[in-house]
Order: sequence, then C-alpha cells, then structure tokens
Amino acid sequence: MEHYDFLVLGAGSGGIASGNRAAALGARVAVIEMARLGGTCVNLGCVPKKIMWNAAQFEERLTEARAGHLHAGEGACDFGALVTARERYIAGLNARYREKFASTGVTLIEGMGVFVDEHTLAVGTRRFSGEHVLIATGARPVIPDLPGAALGITSDGFFALKSQPRRAAIVGGGYIAVELAGVLRALGSEVTLLARRGRLLASFDDMLGDELCAAMHAQGIQVMLDTRITEAEQAGGDITLVLETGRLGGFDTVIFAIGRSPNVEDLNISATGARLGPQGHVVVDALQNTNVAGLYAVGDVTGAPALTPVAIAAGRALADRLFGSAPARRLDTRFVPTVIFTHPPIGTVGLSEAGARHCHGDGIKVYHTRFTPLVHALSPHPVKTAMKLVTAGPEETVVGCHIIGEGADEMLQGFTVAIRMGATKRDFDETIAIHPTSAEELVTLT
Repeated sequence: MEHYDFLVLGAGSGGIASGNRAAALGARVAVIEMARLGGTCVNLGCVPKKIMWNAAQFEERLTEARAGHLHAGEGACDFGALVTARERYIAGLNARYREKFASTGVTLIEGMGVFVDEHTLAVGTRRFSGEHVLIATGARPVIPDLPGAALGITSDGFFALKSQPRRAAIVGGGYIAVELAGVLRALGSEVTLLARRGRLLASFDDMLGDELCAAMHAQGIQVMLDTRITEAEQAGGDITLVLETGRLGGFDTVIFAIGRSPNVEDLNISATGARLGPQGHVVVDALQNTNVAGLYAVGDVTGAPALTPVAIAAGRALADRLFGSAPARRLDTRFVPTVIFTHPPIGTVGLSEAGARHCHGDGIKVYHTRFTPLVHALSPHPVKTAMKLVTAGPEETVVGCHIIGEGADEMLQGFTVAIRMGATKRDFDETIAIHPTSAEELVTLT
C-alpha cells in the first residue's frame, strides 16, 4: 500500500487546486482521476461553454452588422470546425494540468477510486492511503425519470455533438438551460425552451428572469413556462415531447438541463461513515470537514455553490489549513458573484430584492434602470440592458447588484470587490463615471 499525506479523489477544479497547493506547502500528494483532467469545468462545462458562447456572440454581431447595413458579407457558422477547434484547446488544458502535477510533485493515479475505509482507496488491485483524504468528485447532469428520456441528451451530450441541431428542445429553466438555448439560437438552430416553473432563473432576482425571457422571445426562442413533460417519443427521425397539455414534435435534438446530482454512488462512500444530505451531497462544515476525522470534501459534491472559483477557493483554503500556517482559513461565501452566459449575459452578486426584504424587512431601497447600450445604437432590433442595486439600512449599504446586458460578465467583478468591502450607495454616487459605458449607469442611479 502506498501512503500519502494528502490523497485527493477527483481531478476537477477543487481537487487540482487543493492538491497543487498542498504539494507547494511540502505535503506528499496523490490525485486519483478516471477521466480527463480538469473535471466538468474544463471538459464539459465552463470552458467549452464559453468558447461556444463566444462563437455565438460573433454570429450575433455579424447579424446585427448586416441588419444595420454595416457589413454586407454572408456566412454561417461551421459547427464541426468550431467543435474541432474547441476540443483542441481543451486537450491543451488537459496537458497543462498533467505538466503542473509533474512540476509540483503531485502523483497522478489514473483509474476509478473506491473507498475501502475512511483513509484508504482502491484503484483496481492497488491500494492507497492518506493521512488526510479529500473527496472532490463533482456532480453530473440529471436525467429525468420519464418514458423515452433516453431519446434526449444532457449538457454532457451537448458537448459531444459533432453537428448542429436543426430544431432543438431544451428542457429546464435554470442557468444551464438558458445558456444552451441562447448559444444554439445564435448559431442558427430553431430552439424551444420548456420550463416547469412560471419564471426563468427562479433562484435569482425576478428582474433577471423577466428580462431574459423577453430577450429570448425577441431572438426567436419559443419559451414555454409552467410546462410539464410526461413522455418522449420518436417516429422516423424526429422526437415528440408529450406534455400535460398536448404534444410538441419535430425535434431532432432534446436536451435535458434539469439539474445536477453529486457523484457519490460509485465511491462506496458508506465505508467511510461520512454523512450525506437529502440530495446526496457530502455534508461538510465551514472548514470543509466531514463528520469523519481526516476526511474532507469540496466543490459540487458538497452543497456549496456549484461554481468553479468556489471549489478552487475552498480547496486552497483547506490545503492552507492542513499544511500551511493558516489553521482557521475558510471559504467566505457572503458575496459570490455569478455570471450566466446568456444572450445578453447576466451578472449577479449578493441578495435579490426578495431576499433582501426577507433579511432586512422594510429597511431596503432599490435602484434600477433600463436602457439601450451604445453598442446597439445602430441596430434595428436593439437589446436592452437592465440593472438593479439593492441597498439596506440607513447608510444604504449595497447588498445586491444584478445586471443583464452587454458587458455584464466583465463589469461585475470590480463591483463585487466594492460590495464585499461594504460600499454604500453614496460610495457609488461619488465615484466618477467612465463615459460612454454601460458600467457608468451603476454609479449614476437615482
């Protein structure tokens, strides 16, 4: 049996960050992984999604330019070439992770890791033990329990497509569903989005879901809210969705984006005695400890926000606590910024208006605006930008910032720093605006 100071199960964002940080601090580290290095984010999530989104943005820009008589050329996205280029880029990232392990002295163990006990894992016939063991196995897309579900694919399947769908149905109303819908529509597919709830992005500020729904309708996406699917059928080459209210057919691709489930089933995690939550997540405290001494978990396998930077920060904080000189270091999740790469993009941090009212009662004040950004000034079909600041208390401390519109993905980071530092509405007001930009609207709200 091989023994390590730190044994990490899973080479996704959290596992890699934690393993590399621990090795840099002098620990003897091994990481177990059965698939491509980088986890969901690099291979089936953030990175390929952003590449596809960028391509979709280019297509939108060309369409707007032609409509505004600024560009006379014609052309269409070569979906196959885009996929090939995307996968080439990701393969380079996979290789860089492997090189980083080699340079930091982390041992990579390739294969499926299964717990023997709380400090021992089996990979085939080999056994590995760790003084400290980290579970960082991430999560996977959920497939609905309904007849014919196998006719559809998940977000994983979307990134396996080699040709562009002609007519796609996307089932779900969360951020993955709306991102995929926007990308496919911008690239030229006919898209129908079917959501169970009465609003898109139901866990975010209401303004964001309402504005996005209007934008998607304007783009030609058929959005069906309060819609429940009971079955999927196939006749010939097309797929038909059976709804509670009727039938909807003619789809060549159906994508289920209804949520994600933690990867714990195949780990024999019961051998560790670790406690799992109602949804199967590994239960951890603020320091990433499970209920078992020396056993930890980070990332999507826990109930933490399912975001790459959250997993990375938690993994590094854990390594610093275990092997560095920061025994109390922990992840601060008070203000976690999130960007949803829709069309237009969404940036949000802090409390929604409803959340702020729940926490602060009548002691909140909300500022908002809606305008056409300059980038769409010459467009015959301009896309609006909407912004909302939520403040609380007599000092009007900013507790929430919500943006949908051009540039939201890039402008949010700096405002998040200010909000984390306790910025007030007056601080925003007294900041000189950069003109002409969309970001200036956040410091000139009245």
